[in-house]
Amino acid sequence: MPVFVANIAILLPFDLIKHRKIKKTKPKRKKKMSGEEAFIGSIDQGTTSTRFIIYDRSASPIGSHQVEFTQFYPQSGWVEHDPMEILESVRVCIAKAVDKATAAGHNVDNGLKAIGLTNQRETTVVWSKSTGLPLYNAIVWMDVRTSSICRKLEKELPGGRTHFVATCGLPISTYFSAVKLLWLLENVDAVKEAVKKGDALFGTIDTWLIWNLTGGIDNGLHVTDMSNASRTMLMNLKTLDWDKSTLNTLGIAAELLPKIISNAEIIGNIGKGWPITGIPISGCLGDQHAAMVGQACRKGEAKSTYGTGAFILLNTGEEVIKSNHGLLSTLAYKLGPEAPTNYALEGSIAIAGAAVQWLRDSLGIIKSASEIEELALQVDSTGGVYFVPAFNGLFAPWWRDDARGVCIGITRFTNKSHIARAVLESMCFQVKDVLDSMHKDAGEKGESKNAEGEFLLRVDGGATVNNLLMQIQADILGTPVIRPADIETTALGAACAAGLAVGIWTENEIFSSDEKMKKATTFHPALAEELRKNKVASWCKAVERTFDLADLSL
Repeated sequence: MPVFVANIAILLPFDLIKHRKIKKTKPKRKKKMSGEEAFIGSIDQGTTSTRFIIYDRSASPIGSHQVEFTQFYPQSGWVEHDPMEILESVRVCIAKAVDKATAAGHNVDNGLKAIGLTNQRETTVVWSKSTGLPLYNAIVWMDVRTSSICRKLEKELPGGRTHFVATCGLPISTYFSAVKLLWLLENVDAVKEAVKKGDALFGTIDTWLIWNLTGGIDNGLHVTDMSNASRTMLMNLKTLDWDKSTLNTLGIAAELLPKIISNAEIIGNIGKGWPITGIPISGCLGDQHAAMVGQACRKGEAKSTYGTGAFILLNTGEEVIKSNHGLLSTLAYKLGPEAPTNYALEGSIAIAGAAVQWLRDSLGIIKSASEIEELALQVDSTGGVYFVPAFNGLFAPWWRDDARGVCIGITRFTNKSHIARAVLESMCFQVKDVLDSMHKDAGEKGESKNAEGEFLLRVDGGATVNNLLMQIQADILGTPVIRPADIETTALGAACAAGLAVGIWTENEIFSSDEKMKKATTFHPALAEELRKNKVASWCKAVERTFDLADLSL
């Protein structure tokens, strides 16, 4: 089992912060520590909640706290967060987690060595570097208000939707940060004015948090890591820097953008005013990339994270593989300034656990998300019902922002248990669609298999506690599904990166998965092959029914 350290992040009062340039000195990785008590804290800032987890040397959590925050839906298809509320959620989580760990007898104050950070990706913030105040709410990754901007770019640029794929690996889509930034530049007067005055800073949530944590308007560091930068549509996958031709094409000033750094290096120390100060922030990854590290995914290995959405990544090693089947080419991780760069194929699913929240909050079929398993177990099939949660369109491998959700196959026999089971199946079918595309793109040589010749899918995220969901996933895939003992691998991955940078353990220790696999739970497929094929065919029919529904009259 690798050795881990506890890091803690602390939130500065918002009005204390100012931007400063970063000295271009190469961060040095510390030699591995041993013997002394050590902890690592990990901020996991997600789409619907923030958590802070403190790990000991054995990678066991010794204290954690989680806070949900407000989701704003100003118009149909729009999703926003309050950046200030996110800051407060981080502050509360850090303070509460430290209190819990201390109450349990752990000397966190003296043992904390570093902090890691992982975050919801693509969510976009622009703020004033002189006041530290956001100039508009954060536009969330699943927001589709930029559809008209995307259509305009597709018409104007050679290659249409795939114009930027050669440089950034991403199609033109509402998903990515660049078009959200364009919308802010075009539609928000406060942003326009701040840009003219040279007072505007752009960032994803990692950038926003680090800037605040390291001093904000006094001396905050304006940085982003390579994994988050790779999701903006602005970073060149080969040079690992902002692509000048893309910036020129989109009319985005380089001065707005943060400096790009690796995933494991000492970035800066937490500033004054936080519950704990002077602790280095030394790890930063987008949530899905952090999960790959937490799951110890080497070349040829894939993981699927089930959260608000679902995200499947296959590590393709040091090679950028272009997808011909609707996937994204992206950075997996680069664990240090001099470390090799690992790339990945990714399939992003917009709605996974969010569909369960919809059953709870909008339909009232369940009172808590955990109830869905028991409700779905009351029937042994969906009774022919198929649910496609294309609430804001479909991501990989379909990429249809004109799609909208459908529930088909309903008869008088249908009850809420059938619908609950269909919601669970919808997550699993979407994952299969992505994995099928990955197998086509990567081929046999791009996949790691076990001694029995089986491709294994590693899973994590809150929804994986649902045993029925995991069994359905194995049945629909026809391959084993591996759930680790600790399903919070996103936070763990950020902690790993931070600990690596300060010398708590080595990369070999992080990626040694033998012990982890012994403690994991394996779900084996039990569905007959013919029935599996028939169900997949029916799913594809249901997906086709979702297309071209965005313009339905109100």
